[in-house]
Amino acid sequence: MKKIGSVVTAAALAGMLVLTGCGKQDANSSANGKSETSDLKTQESPKSGPITINPKIEDKEILGKGPYGEKAVSAKTLKLTEAEIAKIKKGNYKAAIVMHYTGNDYSTAQIRALKATFKRMGVKVIAVTDAQFKAEKQVSDIETVLAKKPDIIVSVPVDRVSTAGAFKKAADAGVKVVFVDGVANDLKPGKDYVSVVSGDNSGNGAAAAEVMGEKLGGKGKIGVIYHDADFFVTKQRSDEFEKTIKEKYPKIKIVARAGISGPNDGEKVASGMLTKYRDLDGLFVIWDVPAEGALAAARTAGKDNLVVTTTDLGTNVGLEIASGGIVKGLGAQLPYDQGVTEAMLAGYAMIGKKAPTYVAAPAVKVTKDNVLESWRLVYGADAPDVIKDAAK
Repeated sequence: MKKIGSVVTAAALAGMLVLTGCGKQDANSSANGKSETSDLKTQESPKSGPITINPKIEDKEILGKGPYGEKAVSAKTLKLTEAEIAKIKKGNYKAAIVMHYTGNDYSTAQIRALKATFKRMGVKVIAVTDAQFKAEKQVSDIETVLAKKPDIIVSVPVDRVSTAGAFKKAADAGVKVVFVDGVANDLKPGKDYVSVVSGDNSGNGAAAAEVMGEKLGGKGKIGVIYHDADFFVTKQRSDEFEKTIKEKYPKIKIVARAGISGPNDGEKVASGMLTKYRDLDGLFVIWDVPAEGALAAARTAGKDNLVVTTTDLGTNVGLEIASGGIVKGLGAQLPYDQGVTEAMLAGYAMIGKKAPTYVAAPAVKVTKDNVLESWRLVYGADAPDVIKDAAK
């Protein structure tokens, strides 16, 4: 598996920024920039007992590996006991949440989970910052929060190279750093940072392939729209999608492949592919925002029978799945429970409990049959009414 290169083109970086933190861009947010999930009734965090991720999450094998090729430890295996929580509370610790971006469903769920879990642990959240996808702003944000003397920083690095010095400064100052979906350049696990938390990106790709195989009845011609950047998160998704198709569905042939550099390229790339390969039965698109563009291209081309699968459960693709549209299913991350996991790992560090250096939450296979249940697992909140209505 390749690691992120030390230099990327501006176009590739633009694509990375949207994906760092697994994510979706603000296409899934309301017009005022507020995530749609933020107004929904959310699950209650337990006020007593041990801290774990949601026990309803299926215990699956984690297929993906970490940024240094580490074998993942499942978030299902982590726990803070009541005695450990009490010990953390005695420390009166402070935490800062240094985000790459806060205007999407993914980030909203993570921040909500981090705040709720830190509250259970008696950890005070002293700052939540939004780098707006700008590396230089994230460096400034880190400098600002360091002046507040946090014990913990949880962060999605905007760019692993440009932010490395700031994160190293935090680590050298004794701050326990927990990364999300990526690592700043040259920082060492167990020394400069506690752990990296991610979704099972390979598992997400495999889930998308399984939906494709099932909906096509195990045969047909498909295209793959991948992320044309040296970014391990998206590479794992597309690699595992293709591997699963070839191994489990040998009568499905991948006849076309094309890359996107950013989230807004989906419609253009899909349109070109559908024009050249008019007999395509299916299309895999690397994440939900470009999949929305591919959906528009399919409708323009009159391909209403096309089977589209993707990764990441956003509002628009969720609505398409719920209504039985062209997007038939996807592999989803669990941002709420990843947030719980990040806070737990920070708690591990505060009490000297050994933490695995790469932790992943299991992938969720989302189809029309389970879209409402999946939304609640993914976001720790009920689905928007528009998706509920479409699923009836």
